[in-house]
Amino acid sequence: MIDVEQLVKTYGRVTAVDGVSFRVEGGEVVALLGPNGAGKSTTIKAITGLLRPTRGRVTVGGHDLESSPLEAKALLGYVPDRPYLYQKLTGRELLRFLARLRRVADGEARADRWLTHFGLQRSANELIETYSHGMRQKLTFAAALLHDPPALVIDEPMVGLDPRAAHDVRRLMRQHADEGGAVLLTTHSMDVAEAVSDRVLLLDRGVIAAEGRLEDLRHSIGRADASLEAIFLQLTEEASAPVEP
Repeated sequence: MIDVEQLVKTYGRVTAVDGVSFRVEGGEVVALLGPNGAGKSTTIKAITGLLRPTRGRVTVGGHDLESSPLEAKALLGYVPDRPYLYQKLTGRELLRFLARLRRVADGEARADRWLTHFGLQRSANELIETYSHGMRQKLTFAAALLHDPPALVIDEPMVGLDPRAAHDVRRLMRQHADEGGAVLLTTHSMDVAEAVSDRVLLLDRGVIAAEGRLEDLRHSIGRADASLEAIFLQLTEEASAPVEP
């Protein structure tokens, strides 16, 4: 569903992402993990079309993001780490507006459905500028899901969410994959990644240091009961260790 091939992004002499390749299939949740500055945000922005890569190729559902951007982006739902919303609109107005942009035939019904799902129906007619951060994050999820995209890209999904909403989002990601969709997420929460992901991609200094199912990563470090956090720490420490002369 989401294919990343030899992705490279440079900023002057700095290489943020260096030859990253991976695929997210329909029916799975893949967690993209890494320390700060590893290149996660750059990778996500390249996949969603917010950043043009220096080299490499991204396709979504077989559509090349550079040559067929409208077709590729129509298959994507994107939840950024910070909710950037039109604050002078109400929640309902925003979703209706986005439905028209995406040419969703039953946009009003879908807007009501997601407003209700995220518990925003009581504040649907209030200006977004009055919403709390958590409410804005929920509205961002509603906007991403409005057109029923087969692929979801979610950057730090739990920021600002209360425990019940966080539980709903974890269930939503798992359900989306179970129904055949593809989910790529970045998160600093190892508990979230361990709870919902089928595979893990560990990005370190712009390259993929390790990837695989949790049990495979445990096997790679020789610790059958290791948590994802322990795996993450060991592999990043090994990757950053100086090479013996």
